[in-house]
This record gives sequence, structure tokens and C-alpha cells, in this order.
Amino acid sequence: MKIIPFEDIAKLNIAPALCLQWVKEVFIHKYECKLPAKISIKMEGNIFITTMPSYIPKIERYGVKIVSRYPERQPALLSDILLYDANTGNALALMDGTWITALRTGAVAALAIHELQKKDAKVYAVMGLGNIARATMTCLLTIMKNKKMHVKLLAYEKEEIDFINRFKDYPQLNFQICQTTEELIKDSDVVLSCVTAADSLIAPDHCFKEGVLVVPVHTRGFQNCDLFFDKVFADDTSHVEQFKYFNQFKKFDEFSKVLLKENPGRENDSERILAYNIGISLHDIYFASQVYDRIGAKDNEIDFEAQTNKFWL
Repeated sequence: MKIIPFEDIAKLNIAPALCLQWVKEVFIHKYECKLPAKISIKMEGNIFITTMPSYIPKIERYGVKIVSRYPERQPALLSDILLYDANTGNALALMDGTWITALRTGAVAALAIHELQKKDAKVYAVMGLGNIARATMTCLLTIMKNKKMHVKLLAYEKEEIDFINRFKDYPQLNFQICQTTEELIKDSDVVLSCVTAADSLIAPDHCFKEGVLVVPVHTRGFQNCDLFFDKVFADDTSHVEQFKYFNQFKKFDEFSKVLLKENPGRENDSERILAYNIGISLHDIYFASQVYDRIGAKDNEIDFEAQTNKFWL
């Protein structure tokens, strides 16, 4: 079994275009896979631990990701992934899930924006300016080529300055800093929220104009939108079926159906659409499998032979 740390994964320099290709591939083949609902343990102080298993027959591998959030930790979100050979049950790798989680999440958000935004979208609101937002912007710049974007950023502990500095070399981006969520969301065509905790609604109904696409990566703060948005899409029904207003969604479907051309997605530029692509472990395990195959011979192999004797006690 290999032990694969963050540094080894980052050194592979996997391109955003490849990440976009991988997440789309998994969405298209989602219904051929096994994806049990994730299990979460929630504790005081906005701490959570989530276990996410899945099996992908096409690559003959399965695995599980365990992700945790501790607000006082840097970074707050961390995860580990176990990858197995589905034919033998042998453990292939234990790897850090930080890079995979950020890039697969960013690629999914960028793909959802590309598929569901209105045709003439120009104004993009972003809040929660950590690694997920950076990964999403990196993938957006790839999938939307040289499209000009007016990007509004919610000010928070100078993170907006760091974000602007990170993307200052892209002439197609024009930045605006906003001090309130209402200022951020008003008149925006796309709203991307990567905040990991919100104890109240992000903005009142009137801030969300016709044609807006809202992508709440971590779901928090947009419950009011559930009641009046025209369409809601999710990466997996199990992620949203326990929502308070799930049965009051006007129209609901899984995002995979849009990519499979079984659902038209956006049908006009006045529809308000929510995309709850919260994160499926199929993406984590597929990415982990790709990483494992690219790592090759390394010195991080450990002997982890399973017990094979029928009686051992």
C-alpha cells in the first residue's frame, strides 16, 4: 500500500482541464456506480466529520473519504482517502485528500456554472475566498477561455486582497470588493458561495435577480432560495432530500441528467437556478485512482498484507 502525501499529489501538476474532464466523466457514468449516502457526525462549534464511500465498476476500484472541519484549524477542512482494488479487496493507498477535495469541488462548481449560467452572464459574485474558491476560479478560467468576467468579492479579513493578487495576471478579470452580502449578490448573474458556515440567510429574496445562478458549495445560507427559485439541481438526491423545503422545490433533478441530455437544464435567461453540487465521493475516488496510477514507483510503499490464516487467535 502506498502512503501518498499532499506534496506528492501537488507535484504531479494535474491541469485544471483534466480535472474538468474527470468530474464530467464521473457525472456521466454516475448511475453505473455505487454511491451510498454520506454519513456525518456534527459537534458543537460548527465541527463535523463526514464519511463518504463509493465504488466505481469502470475502474474496478472503491474507496472512502473522511473529511473533517475544525474552524480553529488551518486549514479548517482536511480529508484523507483510502483506495482499494475492487477485485481483491486489497488496500492500494492512503492519501491526503486536501488537493483532491479542492480541485474536484472547484471543477464541479465551474462545470455547473458553465452549463447552467444564462447566455450573457457577466457579473460573478464570490464569497468564502479560500482554496475552493481559488480552485473554482482556476477551472472557470480554463472552461470559459478568455471570457471577460466582472468578479465581485465579499470582503473578509483581507482575503479579498489575497484573492485579487492570486489572479491579477488574468486581464479578462475585473474585480470589485463588496462590504455586505446584499451588495455582493444584487445584480450578479452568478453567485458562488464557498463559506463553510452560516448561521442565518445570506441575503433576502429581492437581492436575487431574474436569471441568476446560485452555486452554494457548502449549502449554508440559501434556504430562502429553495422556495422561489425556478429549478434546483444537485449532484446527488441524498444530499438535499432532508432539506426543510425539499418537497417545495418547484423543479428538481440531478446534475448528471443535464450532462446526459435527459434534462434540458436552463431553458431561458429568466430562470433562477440553484446548483447544490455538495460533493460526491465518486469524484474523490476517481481522482484518487488517477493520482495512484500517476505516482508510479516511489519510496512511500509500506507492507500492509492482510491476515490470511483462517484461525489466528
